[in-house]
Amino acid sequence: MRGIYCLVFQNRAVTLGIGALGEVAFREGWHLYVGSAQGPGGLGARVGRHVHLAADKDRRPRWHVDRLLLSGAFVLRGAVCAATDDDLECGLAAAIGGEAVEGFGCSDCRCFSHLFYRPDEPFTEVADAFTAIRLDPRIRKTNMGGCHLNV
Repeated sequence: MRGIYCLVFQNRAVTLGIGALGEVAFREGWHLYVGSAQGPGGLGARVGRHVHLAADKDRRPRWHVDRLLLSGAFVLRGAVCAATDDDLECGLAAAIGGEAVEGFGCSDCRCFSHLFYRPDEPFTEVADAFTAIRLDPRIRKTNMGGCHLNV
């Protein structure tokens, strides 16, 4: 099933090297990463890759979000997903909006960012953003260890 998703991270304050973006200072709180799963395997494969990377920190990063998944400072707390064949990733990023890390996760589009900050737990707000772009969100939270997530 193809679709779009938003990974929900909880993190402590940390500065990380994010590829060509250089050193980025992250405030303590919650970070939301918007992505799409339009390729082979759809949502299950793409979100599953992120979950496995978060659990197996001994791998090489490929994308900006991999730096968060591999960091001990970030814990993947869940994902909000919706099935769609339409390219709505940028629309979801716009619907979430707010404080963001410029250039993060959006090298293939014209968006300001696909990574957003919130000081408080954001699952309901993210689900509302999906609804605002006329998608039916499914919230999947990880277990307390931040490892298991079924999409």
